[in-house]
Amino acid sequence: MQAIETSLEGAAARQESPSLLFVILICSVATIGGFLFGFDSGVINGTVTGLQQAFNSNTAGTGFNVASMLLGCAVGAFFAGRLADMWGRKTLLLISAVLFVISAWGSGVATSSPEFVFYRILGGLAVGAASVMSPAYISEIAPAAIRGRLITINQIAIISGLFAAFVSNYWLANVAGSAVNEWWMGYNAWRWMFWIEIGPATLFFLALLLIPESPRYLVLSKQTAKATAVLRKLYGEAAVAEKLDSIRDSVAGDHRPRLRDLLESTGRRVGKMRKIVWAGIGLATFQQLVGINVVFYYGAVLWQAVGFSEADALMINIISGGVSIGACLITMALIDRIGRKPLLLGGSIGMAVTLGLVAFAFTRATLDSSGQLQLSQGMGLLALVAANAYVFFFNGSWGPAMWTMLGEMFPNQIRGSGLAVSGLAQWVANFGITMTFPIMLTGIGLAGAYAIYTLFALLSIAFVIYMVHETKGLELEQMRG
Repeated sequence: MQAIETSLEGAAARQESPSLLFVILICSVATIGGFLFGFDSGVINGTVTGLQQAFNSNTAGTGFNVASMLLGCAVGAFFAGRLADMWGRKTLLLISAVLFVISAWGSGVATSSPEFVFYRILGGLAVGAASVMSPAYISEIAPAAIRGRLITINQIAIISGLFAAFVSNYWLANVAGSAVNEWWMGYNAWRWMFWIEIGPATLFFLALLLIPESPRYLVLSKQTAKATAVLRKLYGEAAVAEKLDSIRDSVAGDHRPRLRDLLESTGRRVGKMRKIVWAGIGLATFQQLVGINVVFYYGAVLWQAVGFSEADALMINIISGGVSIGACLITMALIDRIGRKPLLLGGSIGMAVTLGLVAFAFTRATLDSSGQLQLSQGMGLLALVAANAYVFFFNGSWGPAMWTMLGEMFPNQIRGSGLAVSGLAQWVANFGITMTFPIMLTGIGLAGAYAIYTLFALLSIAFVIYMVHETKGLELEQMRG
C-alpha cells in the first residue's frame, strides 16, 4: 500500500486535492467490492467436482450450476447502473454487500441444484452491482491525473479476490484430502470454500458505512449542500465552486438521468444509440469473448483434462493468480502515462498470439487408455507457459483498462445508464462463454474452444483501432458521447 501511495503522490501533486490519503482510503473501501467480485467468481473453480457429486449433475447441469451466478450478474449490473442514479452509488454498494453475505452462506448450505442456483444468482446480483459500481464510484471520487491508477487498484482487488479463492480452495482441498471430503463440523470442504467469503463481505458492509456518497451523484440528485461538503473534503475549499459549476454544466437541468439519454437526439440519427454506448458494449463484450473466465471458472477442470492431478491443477490456478496481480501492478504504473488505448491494443495482440499457441498445443493432445486427454511434456509446457502469458496480457490490458474506461468514458448524464447497458452486455457474454465451455469441451475439444477465443482476440484488435478513444487525463465533465 505504501508503494502504491508513493506512486500516486507524484501525480497528485499537480492536482488541487489536498486530501490524497482520504481519497485513497475511500477508494480502497470501494475496492473491497472488487475483491468480493473476484472471490465469488473464482471460488466456484475448486467446487465443480463437489457440486457434480452432491447434486448428481451432468455436463450441461454442471455448466448451469457454474454459470447460474452470471444470470444474476447481468441483472445486477443492469439494475445497479439504473438504481444508482436514483438511490446513489454508496447505497447500491451496501445492498451488494448484504447479498454477498447471504449468497456465501446459502451456497454452502444448499442441498439441491435449484437451491444452489438460487443463492448463486443472489451472489450474481451482488457481483454485477459491485462490478459496475466500484469503478464508477472510484472514477467519480478520484482526481483525473490518477484516476486510471486508482481504478486499476480495483482490478488488482478483483484478481486478489480470485487469488484468495484459489489459495483458500487449494488449502481446504489439501487439508481435507479432496474438495469432496468432509472437513470441519462434518461438512464437505467445498461447502467451506463458499463460507470463507462471509468474513470479507461483512467487512465490506461495515466499511461502506464510513465513506461518503459520490459528489457527482449528489449534484445529479440536487443535494447541493451534501455535494459541497464532500467536494470540500476531496479537493479543498478553493476548488469547490468551480467543481460544482463544472458538474452542473455537464448534466441536463430539466430531468434526472434516464435510459432515453443513451439515444441520439439531434439530426437525422434521432433514436439511434450513441456511438459511445456501442463502444462501451463492445469493450464489455470483447473482454469476455476472449475466454478469460474459462481459465478462472474451469481452470482446475481444464488442467485435469490434460493429465494434471487435482492438487497440481489447483496450484496452477494459484500461479495464474500471482501472474495476474503482477500484470495489474505493471498496468497501474503505465495506465495514466501511456493511456488506455495503447494498453488495450497491445493486450489484444498478445492475447491473440498466446491463445493461438494454447490452441496449437491442445491439437497435439492424445487419448490414454481411459479416454483422457494427455499432452507430451513439451506440449504440456507450451500450453502452461502460453496460458499464463495469456493471463498476463489480459490482466495487463483488458482486465483493468476495460473497467477503467467504463467507469470514466460516459458523460455524467448517462454514466449510470451507460454502465447499466454495458454491464448487462458484459455479463451476458460471460454467461455465454461459461455455459458453452463444458459443451465445447466434449464437442470440439479444447483446441477448438481456444481457436474460437483466438478469433475473438484478433477481432478485438480492429475494434480498439476503430472504436476506442483515449480518455487519459480528461476530467469526467470533459467526456463527450
